[in-house]
Amino acid sequence: MAVQHHPERHQGFHLPSLRIHRAAGAAEAPASPDTTEAAMTTTTAAPATTTTVAVSAVTARVLAGVRVLTGFIFLWAFLDKTFGLNYATASERAWTEGGSPTKGFLSGVAVGPMQGTLRDWAGAGWADWLFMLGMLGIGVALILGFALKPAAVAATVMMALMWIAEWPLAQHNSMGDPTMSSNPLVDYHVMYAVTAIALAALAAGNTWGLGKTWAKLPVVRDHTWLR
Repeated sequence: MAVQHHPERHQGFHLPSLRIHRAAGAAEAPASPDTTEAAMTTTTAAPATTTTVAVSAVTARVLAGVRVLTGFIFLWAFLDKTFGLNYATASERAWTEGGSPTKGFLSGVAVGPMQGTLRDWAGAGWADWLFMLGMLGIGVALILGFALKPAAVAATVMMALMWIAEWPLAQHNSMGDPTMSSNPLVDYHVMYAVTAIALAALAAGNTWGLGKTWAKLPVVRDHTWLR
């Protein structure tokens, strides 16, 4: 992209040959060391700058794509649990039909140090609302590319609680049944949290998102943790 916007940089590819021609004529008029050094610096610096800009642009687009896709995972979970789209949630168990988004998952927790506490939270109104608002907020923030830092914090807390609920460290649950854990430490909850943190740290909302516009708001300028 940088080359297209600055066509004059194409000349940088011909600089070595131009320098050679000038060096050939140096027998009649030798160039000073300072001039030669400056020419060499110019010749090597132009391609380096162009390469950096090109890689940066590609990386920004890749991060933006990862951001949108990750956000859609959270948003879809919210929509499916809210309206019962017959994927993970049947229509009769939709939140809009009186179902609880947390009861099915938390009531079945039978492993880990918080299993009793998490089962007590199952179906509680405050737990349903916090869970659903968290899914919606994280999904919208990631897709639109604003407030990525708060979204990363919320995603990390949510994923940490779900990791504890599944407790992949254990090979058997409290009833002696296999947990079917595929990895004792790193699972998809960890990856979602790390991804959200990385997207916030790398300002992934500035490309294909509202990150730059959001950062210009007075309240966000004064409180950078809101970016």
